[in-house]
Amino acid sequence: MSGLGQQAPARVPPPPDSDDPREWCATAAAWLSRDRPEAALEAARQAVERDPRAESGADWGYRLASLAFERLGRVAEAVAAAEEAVRLAPGSWAARLRLGAALRRVPGRWRESWAQTARAVRYAPEEPDPHALIGDLALLRGEHRRAEAAYRDALRRLDDHPGARINLGLALLRWERPRGHHDPAWPIDPRETGRARHVMETWCRETRVLLAVTLSVVGAAAFGLGLTAGARDGGAAMLAVVLLITLRQAHRVRLWPYVPGMLARDLWLGTSVAATLVAVAAYVAAIATLPRAASVFAAGAAQGPSSGVWACLAGLVLLNGAAVLVLRVLVEAWQGRPVKALAEFAAAHEDRTALRNIGVTLWLVVGRAWSALAVIAGLVLVADEPGWAFAAPAVPLALGWACGRGGPAPRLRRVLAADRWLVTALVLLATASLVLGGAAVLPALGLLRVTGGEAGQAGAAVLGALVAVFAARSAQAWWRGEPGPWRASLVMCESCGRRLPGDAGPTVGLSGEVRQALACARGVVLAYADPTGPRALAVGAVSSVSPNGELRLIAGDDAWEAAERDPRVAVFVTDPLDRQFWAEVRGVAVGDTEADVLRVTPKQVVVGEYPGHDRIRFPLG
Repeated sequence: MSGLGQQAPARVPPPPDSDDPREWCATAAAWLSRDRPEAALEAARQAVERDPRAESGADWGYRLASLAFERLGRVAEAVAAAEEAVRLAPGSWAARLRLGAALRRVPGRWRESWAQTARAVRYAPEEPDPHALIGDLALLRGEHRRAEAAYRDALRRLDDHPGARINLGLALLRWERPRGHHDPAWPIDPRETGRARHVMETWCRETRVLLAVTLSVVGAAAFGLGLTAGARDGGAAMLAVVLLITLRQAHRVRLWPYVPGMLARDLWLGTSVAATLVAVAAYVAAIATLPRAASVFAAGAAQGPSSGVWACLAGLVLLNGAAVLVLRVLVEAWQGRPVKALAEFAAAHEDRTALRNIGVTLWLVVGRAWSALAVIAGLVLVADEPGWAFAAPAVPLALGWACGRGGPAPRLRRVLAADRWLVTALVLLATASLVLGGAAVLPALGLLRVTGGEAGQAGAAVLGALVAVFAARSAQAWWRGEPGPWRASLVMCESCGRRLPGDAGPTVGLSGEVRQALACARGVVLAYADPTGPRALAVGAVSSVSPNGELRLIAGDDAWEAAERDPRVAVFVTDPLDRQFWAEVRGVAVGDTEADVLRVTPKQVVVGEYPGHDRIRFPLG
């Protein structure tokens, strides 16, 4: 279970009536709430087997079976069960939602998942779960603004929805899933694009390392031994090896039409490829300018323009990998809105996923604070002016405010107790701020004379210690296989908490009184939304009421057109045998062109008596 706190009972009692399919469905739902998908699947199978004609809402049994299959990792069977649920109840928002949730796990079927989920939103805009799944699908594609809007729609309908709350925090952080290079809407398996990505990463790594090692040897031969001509020829020959590596790796990429999209979607894959191309260009320029740079060096003009240009080119070849790594750490630290994300994670109560994301986000906040103090220390050191350090005390104040957004003190202490390296990093940040701030305040008060260079060096030393702490924490996470202090350790919430998703809820049934009224009524009124406002239309009759409660209406073109615009309708009927009784069935209308009827799946049933009697009005579902 993802949720923390008191554990639910391990056992579920057998259904009171072993012949009742709905009782078996309730048992399956109870097993799912206890994270026992195997037992839930067996109970759902019992429900389906006892309801072969779908007389008791068999789509509920298929929906529960689909959810159990999904949690067991049997995606194909989950999709098949969800498709059967949609066939039995095409107007059921829960069945559409279940199919959308199952399809999102099938490579290349993201668009179908989106279409089914959008239908669920259209059928039941008042429900939170369809909006939450829309947010999940958008987040998986990196559409953060759309995901944020969808999660907020879900939270307006259910404030304590754990999945929407946690994943909203990820959207605010501009989180990217581990396979960010792959667009879920592409009709290809992500493993294929993953192999193409691996090939490009291998080419980048091999090319950069080969060029760096070769240029180091070439430089040593030309500047140390004076073998300029041989070094230049050897360096130029190495370009042929780079060409062979490039051709070999290019042959392994089978998805060239998708490569531009992969580079555009994955910022760091594109940056790595671009840095490698820059390294190749710098290497070529360094080899071409080597004779002139070596002759200037031999003449004793080591600080001349030619030597400086060659040194810059060499730096691009030797240090581009490290530069990309540092750039990635800084960019990821400043990406998104971590303080607002912390507030959302904290609002998810004691969920483990939320606590994990709080810890990772605090590391991102630490990275921001470190970079701000590094800029202040650099200004103090370069300008030799301690006055720049007056801004340093503001950093721990902002950091403390951000930590306060991570939830109540007990929860924050729990996160810090689980990560002592994070506590050490926070202490070092406070120390660096005090060192820099003191270097500015003490001279102003006439208590101590400190130069900008001394203050900058002291602050830089403390910040360097924090880098060592980050490296040690990263090494520990890598060694133990734990979540690390980096953005990739953030995770989405899937099946968080004890709350079952809306697609596991029961179907709405019809009582005997309502069925009698529908079967005997001579006239039926269909209410629906029109561009000019609410309308009511008399339809011919209810041609039939299926065993699972679905209505089949014979209606005119106006009703069909209205159902296409907005499928949410209400069917009003009175019982001719009991003239005081009336019923209102609110549901979703879907046209069946083969049978030429409107199929209405009930969402809620309200019954009552006309005024002048008991004036009773009460909902049944």
